[in-house]
Amino acid sequence: MAVYGYHRTSTADQHLDRGIKAINDYCIANNIKIDEMFTDQKTGKNFNRPDYQALKRIAKNKSDIIIISEVDRLGRNKEETLKELQHYKALGVRLMILEIPTTLVDYSTMESSLASMLMETINNMLIEMYATIAHAEMIKREKRQAEGIQTMKDRGEWDKYGRPAAIDYDKFKKEYGKVQAGHIKPFELINQLGMAKSTYYKYAKQVKDELYTKEVCTV
Repeated sequence: MAVYGYHRTSTADQHLDRGIKAINDYCIANNIKIDEMFTDQKTGKNFNRPDYQALKRIAKNKSDIIIISEVDRLGRNKEETLKELQHYKALGVRLMILEIPTTLVDYSTMESSLASMLMETINNMLIEMYATIAHAEMIKREKRQAEGIQTMKDRGEWDKYGRPAAIDYDKFKKEYGKVQAGHIKPFELINQLGMAKSTYYKYAKQVKDELYTKEVCTV
């Protein structure tokens, strides 16, 4: 038996610390040793996440345990989330969800088969309910975003707000020094320069690669 933790945030700007701490605190309080912690900073709309896929490949033995803080940290798409839960159930892998206390009870050790069946039924109902809520929140957020974009398009402002202009790399490199020095956060620089997040991370990687190459050449 192996125990794995999993936590996800939607973007790289969001911190993983809170969810990881919740899982670690629970394990310490219940004398559970985590063999490995997996984390992703990707959208919960699908399961094409590197660490999640690595977890799925390794958590396949009967009695293995996966601990997550909330259902929506696993995924926000109800149908896809339920498929993943069914996948683990078929393998005999147990999912423990901190926001659903009944999933933390080891019903497999109950003497009464009726009691364990009722507990499993309750868990399945609660998980589906939480997955439904997460899915509804995702749909609502996407609807609001689409409406907001359409409103900006109707006002002729979409080019200004929806498509940040490309910024000169040399200018970015100069300003990025503030992030490296810890004076400002990445999202603050993104807002200041009015650039896309994808461009920010591409340029930031380029700066780090240049610095690494320079250090190697001077050794």
